Amino acid sequence: MALKITVIGTGYLGATHAAAMAELGFEVLALDVVREKIEMLERGETPMYEPGLEELLRRHVPGFEGSSGRLRFTQDWAEVGAFGDVHFVCVNTPQKHGEYACDMSYVESAIGSLAPHLARPALVVGKSTVPVGSADRLARTIAELAPAGADAELAWNPEFLREGLAVQDTLHPDRIVVGVRSERAEALLRQVYETPIGEGSPFVVTDFPTAELVKTSANSFLATKISFINAMAEVCEAADGDVAKLAEAIGYDDRIGKKFLRAGIGFGGGCLPKDIRAFMARAGELGADQALTFLREIDSINMRQRGQMVELARQALGGGSFLGKRIAVLGATFKPDSDDVRDSPALNVAGQIHLQGGQVTVYDPKGMANARRVFPTLGYADSALEAVRGADAVLHLTEWQEFRELDPAQLGEVATTRLILDGRNALDPVLWRKAGWTYRAMGRPTA
Repeated sequence: MALKITVIGTGYLGATHAAAMAELGFEVLALDVVREKIEMLERGETPMYEPGLEELLRRHVPGFEGSSGRLRFTQDWAEVGAFGDVHFVCVNTPQKHGEYACDMSYVESAIGSLAPHLARPALVVGKSTVPVGSADRLARTIAELAPAGADAELAWNPEFLREGLAVQDTLHPDRIVVGVRSERAEALLRQVYETPIGEGSPFVVTDFPTAELVKTSANSFLATKISFINAMAEVCEAADGDVAKLAEAIGYDDRIGKKFLRAGIGFGGGCLPKDIRAFMARAGELGADQALTFLREIDSINMRQRGQMVELARQALGGGSFLGKRIAVLGATFKPDSDDVRDSPALNVAGQIHLQGGQVTVYDPKGMANARRVFPTLGYADSALEAVRGADAVLHLTEWQEFRELDPAQLGEVATTRLILDGRNALDPVLWRKAGWTYRAMGRPTA
Protein backbone atom coordinates (compact mmCIF):
# COMPACT_ATOMS: atom_id res chain seq x y z
CA MET A 1 0.00 0.00 0.00
CA ALA A 2 1.30 3.47 -0.93
CA LEU A 3 2.33 5.66 2.00
CA LYS A 4 0.24 8.73 2.79
CA ILE A 5 2.09 11.75 4.10
CA THR A 6 1.07 14.73 6.18
CA VAL A 7 3.00 17.94 6.75
CA ILE A 8 2.39 20.01 9.89
CA GLY A 9 3.17 23.69 9.31
CA THR A 10 3.12 25.31 5.87
CA GLY A 11 5.71 28.04 6.24
CA TYR A 12 8.89 28.10 4.20
CA LEU A 13 9.99 24.57 5.15
CA GLY A 14 6.55 22.95 5.29
CA ALA A 15 5.19 24.35 2.01
CA THR A 16 8.34 23.26 0.18
CA HIS A 17 8.37 19.81 1.78
CA ALA A 18 4.66 19.20 1.09
CA ALA A 19 4.98 20.14 -2.59
CA ALA A 20 8.14 18.04 -2.97
CA MET A 21 6.51 14.98 -1.38
CA ALA A 22 3.63 15.30 -3.87
CA GLU A 23 6.19 15.60 -6.67
CA LEU A 24 7.76 12.33 -5.46
CA GLY A 25 4.38 10.66 -5.97
CA PHE A 26 2.82 10.64 -2.50
CA GLU A 27 -0.69 11.66 -1.47
CA VAL A 28 -0.07 14.63 0.85
CA LEU A 29 -2.28 16.44 3.37
CA ALA A 30 -0.78 19.60 4.87
CA LEU A 31 -2.06 21.36 7.99
CA ASP A 32 -1.59 24.88 9.28
CA VAL A 33 -3.30 26.70 12.14
CA VAL A 34 -3.32 29.96 10.12
CA ARG A 35 -6.29 29.92 7.75
CA GLU A 36 -4.83 32.63 5.46
CA LYS A 37 -1.79 30.45 4.70
CA ILE A 38 -4.00 27.52 3.75
CA GLU A 39 -6.17 29.68 1.47
CA MET A 40 -3.09 31.14 -0.20
CA LEU A 41 -1.58 27.72 -0.90
CA GLU A 42 -4.90 26.43 -2.21
CA ARG A 43 -4.73 29.27 -4.76
CA GLY A 44 -1.30 27.99 -5.79
CA GLU A 45 0.43 30.99 -4.16
CA THR A 46 3.25 30.90 -1.62
CA PRO A 47 3.61 33.08 1.50
CA MET A 48 7.26 33.66 0.51
CA TYR A 49 9.30 33.98 -2.68
CA GLU A 50 11.13 30.77 -3.51
CA PRO A 51 12.17 30.01 -7.11
CA GLY A 52 10.18 27.13 -8.61
CA LEU A 53 7.89 26.59 -5.62
CA GLU A 54 4.67 28.08 -7.03
CA GLU A 55 5.09 26.05 -10.21
CA LEU A 56 5.60 22.90 -8.12
CA LEU A 57 2.50 23.66 -6.03
CA ARG A 58 0.33 24.14 -9.09
CA ARG A 59 1.41 20.77 -10.46
CA HIS A 60 -0.19 19.06 -7.45
CA VAL A 61 -2.84 21.32 -5.83
CA PRO A 62 -6.36 20.47 -7.15
CA GLY A 63 -7.97 22.91 -9.55
CA PHE A 64 -5.05 23.67 -11.85
CA GLU A 65 -4.86 22.36 -15.39
CA GLY A 66 -2.88 19.13 -15.51
CA SER A 67 -2.60 18.97 -11.70
CA SER A 68 -2.08 15.57 -10.06
CA GLY A 69 -4.40 16.63 -7.20
CA ARG A 70 -2.08 14.89 -4.74
CA LEU A 71 -1.63 17.89 -2.40
CA ARG A 72 -4.50 19.06 -0.19
CA PHE A 73 -4.72 21.31 2.87
CA THR A 74 -6.66 21.22 6.13
CA GLN A 75 -6.95 22.68 9.63
CA ASP A 76 -8.45 19.49 11.09
CA TRP A 77 -6.06 17.51 13.34
CA ALA A 78 -8.40 14.49 13.36
CA GLU A 79 -8.32 14.37 9.56
CA VAL A 80 -4.51 14.51 9.61
CA GLY A 81 -4.28 11.72 12.19
CA ALA A 82 -6.64 9.46 10.23
CA PHE A 83 -5.00 10.19 6.87
CA GLY A 84 -1.27 9.89 7.45
CA ASP A 85 1.21 7.03 7.74
CA VAL A 86 4.14 9.45 8.06
CA HIS A 87 3.67 12.89 9.66
CA PHE A 88 6.37 15.53 9.04
CA VAL A 89 6.55 18.31 11.65
CA CYS A 90 7.87 21.44 9.90
CA VAL A 91 6.99 24.28 12.29
CA ASN A 92 9.14 27.26 13.22
CA THR A 93 11.67 27.30 16.09
CA PRO A 94 12.52 31.01 16.52
CA GLN A 95 14.91 32.53 19.03
CA LYS A 96 13.25 33.28 22.37
CA HIS A 97 12.60 36.95 22.91
CA GLY A 98 15.47 38.46 24.92
CA GLU A 99 17.36 35.14 25.07
CA TYR A 100 19.74 33.04 22.96
CA ALA A 101 17.68 29.90 23.54
CA CYS A 102 15.31 28.33 21.00
CA ASP A 103 11.54 28.73 21.40
CA MET A 104 10.13 25.18 21.28
CA SER A 105 6.50 26.16 21.87
CA TYR A 106 5.41 25.65 18.22
CA VAL A 107 6.96 22.17 18.02
CA GLU A 108 5.52 21.15 21.39
CA SER A 109 2.08 22.46 20.42
CA ALA A 110 2.19 20.56 17.10
CA ILE A 111 3.16 17.28 18.75
CA GLY A 112 0.62 17.81 21.55
CA SER A 113 -2.17 18.45 19.02
CA LEU A 114 -1.26 15.58 16.66
CA ALA A 115 -0.50 12.75 19.11
CA PRO A 116 -4.04 12.25 20.51
CA HIS A 117 -5.24 11.56 16.95
CA LEU A 118 -2.69 8.81 16.24
CA ALA A 119 -4.97 5.79 16.62
CA ARG A 120 -3.13 3.53 14.19
CA PRO A 121 0.55 2.78 13.40
CA ALA A 122 2.28 6.02 12.38
CA LEU A 123 5.70 7.63 12.21
CA VAL A 124 6.05 11.25 13.34
CA VAL A 125 9.12 12.84 11.76
CA GLY A 126 10.61 16.04 13.16
CA LYS A 127 12.27 18.30 10.59
CA SER A 128 12.46 21.52 12.62
CA THR A 129 15.84 22.62 13.99
CA VAL A 130 15.69 21.90 17.72
CA PRO A 131 18.07 21.82 20.71
CA VAL A 132 19.72 18.43 21.22
CA GLY A 133 17.65 16.34 23.64
CA SER A 134 14.30 17.59 22.32
CA ALA A 135 13.47 14.44 20.33
CA ASP A 136 13.79 12.21 23.37
CA ARG A 137 11.34 14.40 25.30
CA LEU A 138 8.90 14.62 22.36
CA ALA A 139 8.99 10.83 21.91
CA ARG A 140 7.77 10.49 25.51
CA THR A 141 4.94 12.96 24.78
CA ILE A 142 3.80 10.85 21.82
CA ALA A 143 3.99 7.65 23.89
CA GLU A 144 1.81 9.24 26.58
CA LEU A 145 -0.82 10.80 24.28
CA ALA A 146 -1.14 8.53 21.22
CA PRO A 147 -3.94 5.92 21.37
CA ALA A 148 -1.74 3.68 19.16
CA GLY A 149 0.84 3.49 21.96
CA ALA A 150 4.18 2.01 20.85
CA ASP A 151 2.93 1.85 17.25
CA ALA A 152 3.19 5.66 17.08
CA GLU A 153 6.92 6.37 16.82
CA LEU A 154 9.13 9.43 16.45
CA ALA A 155 12.10 9.95 14.12
CA TRP A 156 14.27 13.01 13.50
CA ASN A 157 15.12 14.07 9.95
CA PRO A 158 16.77 17.52 9.93
CA GLU A 159 16.25 19.84 6.95
CA PHE A 160 19.16 21.35 5.03
CA LEU A 161 17.32 23.79 2.77
CA ARG A 162 19.11 26.77 1.27
CA GLU A 163 16.79 29.67 0.53
CA GLY A 164 16.72 30.17 -3.21
CA LEU A 165 17.50 26.48 -3.78
CA ALA A 166 14.91 24.87 -1.50
CA VAL A 167 13.02 22.90 -4.17
CA GLN A 168 16.24 21.41 -5.53
CA ASP A 169 17.52 20.67 -2.01
CA THR A 170 14.31 18.77 -1.14
CA LEU A 171 14.02 16.76 -4.35
CA HIS A 172 17.76 16.15 -4.80
CA PRO A 173 19.33 16.42 -1.30
CA ASP A 174 23.09 16.23 -0.85
CA ARG A 175 22.42 13.96 2.15
CA ILE A 176 19.48 12.55 4.08
CA VAL A 177 20.00 12.19 7.84
CA VAL A 178 17.55 10.18 9.96
CA GLY A 179 17.63 9.69 13.71
CA VAL A 180 15.61 6.53 14.46
CA ARG A 181 14.97 4.02 17.24
CA SER A 182 13.64 1.08 15.21
CA GLU A 183 14.16 -0.79 11.96
CA ARG A 184 10.54 0.00 11.08
CA ALA A 185 11.16 3.75 11.30
CA GLU A 186 14.27 3.46 9.14
CA ALA A 187 12.41 1.33 6.58
CA LEU A 188 9.56 3.86 6.34
CA LEU A 189 11.96 6.74 5.76
CA ARG A 190 13.86 4.74 3.15
CA GLN A 191 10.51 4.29 1.41
CA VAL A 192 9.74 8.04 1.62
CA TYR A 193 13.14 8.97 0.17
CA GLU A 194 13.39 6.06 -2.28
CA THR A 195 13.73 8.34 -5.33
CA PRO A 196 16.60 10.56 -4.09
CA ILE A 197 18.35 7.52 -2.55
CA GLY A 198 18.09 5.86 -5.95
CA GLU A 199 19.71 8.94 -7.51
CA GLY A 200 22.67 8.60 -5.13
CA SER A 201 21.79 10.84 -2.15
CA PRO A 202 23.64 9.42 0.88
CA PHE A 203 21.29 8.07 3.59
CA VAL A 204 22.84 8.49 7.05
CA VAL A 205 21.20 6.61 9.96
CA THR A 206 21.92 7.92 13.47
CA ASP A 207 20.47 8.12 16.98
CA PHE A 208 18.28 11.05 18.06
CA PRO A 209 20.99 13.31 19.56
CA THR A 210 23.31 13.01 16.55
CA ALA A 211 20.50 13.79 14.09
CA GLU A 212 19.59 16.88 16.14
CA LEU A 213 23.23 18.01 16.26
CA VAL A 214 23.89 17.65 12.51
CA LYS A 215 21.97 20.78 11.45
CA THR A 216 23.32 23.06 14.18
CA SER A 217 26.85 21.71 13.62
CA ALA A 218 26.63 22.33 9.86
CA ASN A 219 25.31 25.87 10.37
CA SER A 220 28.00 26.59 12.97
CA PHE A 221 30.71 25.43 10.55
CA LEU A 222 29.35 27.60 7.73
CA ALA A 223 29.06 30.59 10.06
CA THR A 224 32.65 30.01 11.17
CA LYS A 225 33.90 29.94 7.57
CA ILE A 226 32.05 33.15 6.67
CA SER A 227 33.24 34.96 9.80
CA PHE A 228 36.81 33.71 9.26
CA ILE A 229 37.10 35.39 5.85
CA ASN A 230 35.43 38.50 7.25
CA ALA A 231 38.03 38.59 10.03
CA MET A 232 40.72 38.33 7.31
CA ALA A 233 39.03 41.28 5.58
CA GLU A 234 39.57 43.32 8.76
CA VAL A 235 43.27 42.38 8.72
CA CYS A 236 43.52 43.19 4.99
CA GLU A 237 41.99 46.62 5.64
CA ALA A 238 44.68 47.30 8.25
CA ALA A 239 47.55 45.81 6.22
CA ASP A 240 46.59 47.06 2.71
CA GLY A 241 45.95 43.51 1.53
CA ASP A 242 43.31 42.18 -0.86
CA VAL A 243 40.93 39.73 0.80
CA ALA A 244 39.48 38.58 -2.54
CA LYS A 245 42.92 37.46 -3.75
CA LEU A 246 43.66 35.96 -0.34
CA ALA A 247 40.41 33.95 -0.50
CA GLU A 248 41.21 32.78 -4.02
CA ALA A 249 44.66 31.61 -2.96
CA ILE A 250 43.55 29.65 0.12
CA GLY A 251 40.46 28.34 -1.71
CA TYR A 252 42.65 26.27 -4.07
CA ASP A 253 43.57 24.15 -1.04
CA ASP A 254 41.01 21.34 -1.27
CA ARG A 255 41.08 20.99 2.51
CA ILE A 256 39.62 24.50 2.69
CA GLY A 257 37.66 24.92 -0.54
CA LYS A 258 36.38 28.06 -2.23
CA LYS A 259 32.78 28.13 -1.01
CA PHE A 260 31.70 30.68 1.64
CA LEU A 261 35.00 32.58 1.33
CA ARG A 262 33.62 35.83 -0.10
CA ALA A 263 34.19 38.57 2.45
CA GLY A 264 31.38 41.04 2.98
CA ILE A 265 28.83 42.40 5.42
CA GLY A 266 28.15 38.97 6.94
CA PHE A 267 25.35 36.46 7.21
CA GLY A 268 21.77 36.97 8.33
CA GLY A 269 18.42 35.33 7.71
CA GLY A 270 16.14 33.21 9.84
CA CYS A 271 18.53 30.30 10.43
CA LEU A 272 22.27 30.87 10.87
CA PRO A 273 22.20 33.63 13.53
CA LYS A 274 19.48 32.09 15.72
CA ASP A 275 20.80 28.52 15.26
CA ILE A 276 24.33 29.27 16.48
CA ARG A 277 22.93 31.23 19.45
CA ALA A 278 20.55 28.40 20.37
CA PHE A 279 23.47 25.95 20.05
CA MET A 280 25.51 28.02 22.52
CA ALA A 281 22.56 28.21 24.93
CA ARG A 282 21.97 24.45 24.78
CA ALA A 283 25.67 23.67 25.25
CA GLY A 284 25.55 25.79 28.42
CA GLU A 285 22.56 23.80 29.71
CA LEU A 286 24.48 20.59 29.07
CA GLY A 287 27.57 21.88 30.88
CA ALA A 288 29.56 21.91 27.61
CA ASP A 289 29.54 25.69 27.12
CA GLN A 290 33.36 25.93 26.87
CA ALA A 291 33.25 23.77 23.74
CA LEU A 292 31.32 26.48 21.89
CA THR A 293 32.78 29.71 23.28
CA PHE A 294 34.34 30.31 19.84
CA LEU A 295 30.80 30.79 18.46
CA ARG A 296 30.47 33.99 20.51
CA GLU A 297 33.38 35.46 18.58
CA ILE A 298 31.91 34.17 15.29
CA ASP A 299 28.65 35.99 16.13
CA SER A 300 30.59 39.10 17.15
CA ILE A 301 32.70 39.21 13.94
CA ASN A 302 29.55 38.79 11.89
CA MET A 303 27.65 41.60 13.59
CA ARG A 304 30.74 43.86 13.51
CA GLN A 305 30.82 43.73 9.69
CA ARG A 306 27.62 45.76 9.52
CA GLY A 307 29.08 48.64 11.51
CA GLN A 308 32.27 48.48 9.46
CA MET A 309 30.28 48.88 6.26
CA VAL A 310 28.65 51.99 7.70
CA GLU A 311 32.10 53.33 8.63
CA LEU A 312 33.47 52.50 5.17
CA ALA A 313 30.64 54.56 3.66
CA ARG A 314 31.30 57.45 6.05
CA GLN A 315 35.02 57.54 5.18
CA ALA A 316 34.31 57.29 1.44
CA LEU A 317 32.03 60.35 1.77
CA GLY A 318 34.76 62.40 3.44
CA GLY A 319 34.63 61.12 7.01
CA GLY A 320 31.99 63.48 8.34
CA SER A 321 28.27 63.21 8.98
CA PHE A 322 25.73 61.45 6.76
CA LEU A 323 23.42 64.47 7.16
CA GLY A 324 22.31 65.74 3.77
CA LYS A 325 23.89 62.80 1.94
CA ARG A 326 21.81 60.70 -0.44
CA ILE A 327 22.64 56.98 -0.24
CA ALA A 328 21.39 54.33 -2.67
CA VAL A 329 21.26 50.80 -1.23
CA LEU A 330 21.08 47.92 -3.69
CA GLY A 331 19.65 44.95 -1.81
CA ALA A 332 17.32 44.44 1.15
CA THR A 333 17.13 40.64 1.54
CA PHE A 334 19.72 38.70 3.54
CA LYS A 335 20.69 36.78 0.37
CA PRO A 336 19.71 36.73 -3.33
CA ASP A 337 16.85 34.63 -4.79
CA SER A 338 14.73 35.19 -1.69
CA ASP A 339 12.33 37.79 -0.28
CA ASP A 340 13.49 37.09 3.29
CA VAL A 341 14.63 40.19 5.19
CA ARG A 342 14.91 38.55 8.63
CA ASP A 343 18.10 39.79 10.33
CA SER A 344 19.22 41.16 6.95
CA PRO A 345 22.68 42.78 7.08
CA ALA A 346 21.71 44.95 4.09
CA LEU A 347 18.67 46.43 5.82
CA ASN A 348 20.62 46.79 9.06
CA VAL A 349 23.28 48.90 7.30
CA ALA A 350 20.60 50.95 5.51
CA GLY A 351 18.82 51.53 8.83
CA GLN A 352 22.00 52.61 10.65
CA ILE A 353 22.86 55.18 7.96
CA HIS A 354 19.26 56.46 8.00
CA LEU A 355 19.38 56.86 11.80
CA GLN A 356 22.59 58.86 11.40
CA GLY A 357 20.90 61.36 9.10
CA GLY A 358 21.46 59.90 5.64
CA GLN A 359 18.69 59.96 3.03
CA VAL A 360 18.56 56.27 2.14
CA THR A 361 16.76 54.82 -0.87
CA VAL A 362 16.57 51.02 -1.16
CA TYR A 363 15.87 48.79 -4.14
CA ASP A 364 15.61 44.98 -4.11
CA PRO A 365 14.24 42.69 -6.86
CA LYS A 366 12.00 40.65 -4.50
CA GLY A 367 12.22 41.96 -0.94
CA MET A 368 10.57 45.40 -1.17
CA ALA A 369 7.25 44.57 0.49
CA ASN A 370 8.90 42.81 3.43
CA ALA A 371 11.52 45.56 3.77
CA ARG A 372 8.84 48.26 3.91
CA ARG A 373 7.11 46.40 6.75
CA VAL A 374 10.34 46.18 8.78
CA PHE A 375 11.75 49.64 7.96
CA PRO A 376 8.83 51.86 6.83
CA THR A 377 10.88 55.04 7.34
CA LEU A 378 13.45 54.22 4.63
CA GLY A 379 12.96 55.42 1.07
CA TYR A 380 12.20 52.82 -1.61
CA ALA A 381 12.56 52.88 -5.39
CA ASP A 382 11.04 50.69 -8.11
CA SER A 383 14.35 50.06 -9.86
CA ALA A 384 18.11 50.25 -9.32
CA LEU A 385 18.23 53.24 -11.68
CA GLU A 386 15.65 55.15 -9.62
CA ALA A 387 17.41 54.27 -6.35
CA VAL A 388 20.73 55.62 -7.69
CA ARG A 389 19.23 58.83 -9.09
CA GLY A 390 20.85 61.77 -7.25
CA ALA A 391 22.93 59.51 -4.97
CA ASP A 392 26.19 60.64 -3.39
CA ALA A 393 27.14 56.97 -2.84
CA VAL A 394 25.84 53.58 -3.94
CA LEU A 395 26.07 50.60 -1.56
CA HIS A 396 25.83 47.10 -3.07
CA LEU A 397 24.65 44.94 -0.15
CA THR A 398 22.87 41.85 -1.58
CA GLU A 399 24.51 39.98 -4.46
CA TRP A 400 21.58 39.64 -6.85
CA GLN A 401 22.46 38.67 -10.44
CA GLU A 402 20.49 41.74 -11.55
CA PHE A 403 23.03 43.99 -9.80
CA ARG A 404 26.02 42.23 -11.37
CA GLU A 405 24.44 42.90 -14.79
CA LEU A 406 23.82 46.62 -14.22
CA ASP A 407 25.31 49.09 -16.71
CA PRO A 408 27.70 51.31 -14.69
CA ALA A 409 27.71 53.99 -17.43
CA GLN A 410 23.90 54.27 -17.39
CA LEU A 411 23.86 54.51 -13.57
CA GLY A 412 26.68 57.07 -13.69
CA GLU A 413 24.50 59.41 -15.73
CA VAL A 414 21.91 59.68 -12.91
CA ALA A 415 24.18 59.56 -9.81
CA THR A 416 25.41 62.79 -8.25
CA THR A 417 28.76 61.14 -7.42
CA ARG A 418 30.13 58.00 -9.06
CA LEU A 419 31.03 56.21 -5.83
CA ILE A 420 30.23 52.51 -5.44
CA LEU A 421 30.88 50.55 -2.23
CA ASP A 422 30.72 46.79 -2.78
CA GLY A 423 29.62 45.19 0.48
CA ARG A 424 29.62 41.71 -1.10
CA ASN A 425 32.81 41.75 -3.20
CA ALA A 426 30.67 40.55 -6.11
CA LEU A 427 30.95 43.36 -8.69
CA ASP A 428 33.68 43.75 -11.32
CA PRO A 429 35.94 46.66 -10.24
CA VAL A 430 37.45 47.05 -13.73
CA LEU A 431 34.02 47.47 -15.34
CA TRP A 432 32.91 50.10 -12.83
CA ARG A 433 36.18 52.07 -12.92
CA LYS A 434 36.11 52.10 -16.71
CA ALA A 435 32.76 53.92 -16.43
CA GLY A 436 34.32 56.55 -14.15
CA TRP A 437 33.27 55.17 -10.79
CA THR A 438 35.34 55.13 -7.63
CA TYR A 439 35.11 51.50 -6.53
CA ARG A 440 35.71 50.42 -2.93
CA ALA A 441 35.13 46.97 -1.40
CA MET A 442 35.45 45.56 2.11
CA GLY A 443 38.87 44.11 2.85
CA ARG A 444 40.31 45.47 -0.41
CA PRO A 445 41.64 49.01 0.30
CA THR A 446 44.10 48.91 -2.63
CA ALA A 447 42.26 46.65 -5.08
